[in-house]
Amino acid sequence: MSQPTVVLVHGAFADASSYGPVIPQLLEDGIRVVAPAVPNRSLNGDAAAVSSVLARIEGPVVLVGHSYGCAVATVAGVAPNVETLVYLAGFVPDEGEALGALQERFAPSDLATALVPTPIPDGVDHTVDVDKFASVFAADVDSATAAVLAVTQRPLSGAAFGEPAAAAAWKTKPAWGVVATQDHTINPDVQRYGYRRAGVSAIEVDSSHLVMIAQPTVVVDLIRKAVTSVAD
Repeated sequence: MSQPTVVLVHGAFADASSYGPVIPQLLEDGIRVVAPAVPNRSLNGDAAAVSSVLARIEGPVVLVGHSYGCAVATVAGVAPNVETLVYLAGFVPDEGEALGALQERFAPSDLATALVPTPIPDGVDHTVDVDKFASVFAADVDSATAAVLAVTQRPLSGAAFGEPAAAAAWKTKPAWGVVATQDHTINPDVQRYGYRRAGVSAIEVDSSHLVMIAQPTVVVDLIRKAVTSVAD
């Protein structure tokens, strides 16, 4: 099998630049990388947007998600060219399960009291309080970097939390995962539960939610393993 393309799906309140520390290392390895923009409008709609990107890629894909992007990857990952998934500190829903329902099984994280709602036509957008962003999202990230991320957030529609996942790729495809043990955005127990249910080969890392910025070497090594498992 030819070497796969790595597709990086960012999470809520972020954009593809959140993979900035990871992408150069993958490119240096000669690995093809695609990091699309996710609309952050609805779970299945966002998955459809990622699916349209996957459809344009020739050959196998390792689909990587972070945070909310893990749920998007779970739905989009049923695409026929996706061989395996990598989950980074994220939600892994079952088919027919909404993220809000998954979260409600466990104690709320600090994110619950840090969200700032903004009414928009036909709904509500959410961002993270700029003053709380570092402590909730990026406690172990350079303070200057965290400050930039706080003021460049990509909002998430509130509808995304209530929409049931249309598919669950992990039911038919292998997956790898990272639990961020110092995560104040998604309770680590939510991550562990989703990974365990999905049969994910997971590691635990002493990291904040932004594990690909705080611990990029760990993330790159895991992605490399996923790539090797496909290429072999």
